[in-house]
Amino acid sequence: MSITTALLPLVGPDFGAVGGAGDLRKIVGALLTYGLVIAVLTVIACAATWAIGSAQGSWQTASKAKTGLYVALGGAVLTGGSLVWANWLLSIGASL
Repeated sequence: MSITTALLPLVGPDFGAVGGAGDLRKIVGALLTYGLVIAVLTVIACAATWAIGSAQGSWQTASKAKTGLYVALGGAVLTGGSLVWANWLLSIGASL
């Protein structure tokens, strides 16, 4: 029993064991930034298309722009939430 409690602090991920972990963090951060920027630009474009399509009476264009807006918002939420989820998993793993 005392051996188990003594070894528990040693159990956990070793992020220093991977060569280039700092570079990997930079790459992932850049990809998240690009993903969020593209999602925001898509939201803006779809919202403008939805507004113009509705104003001109083109319900098909407005409907497709509305679908694109929801997809872009979902992509932004998933992209932003992936970082939060990964940090949560890392904190859970560190506390086990």
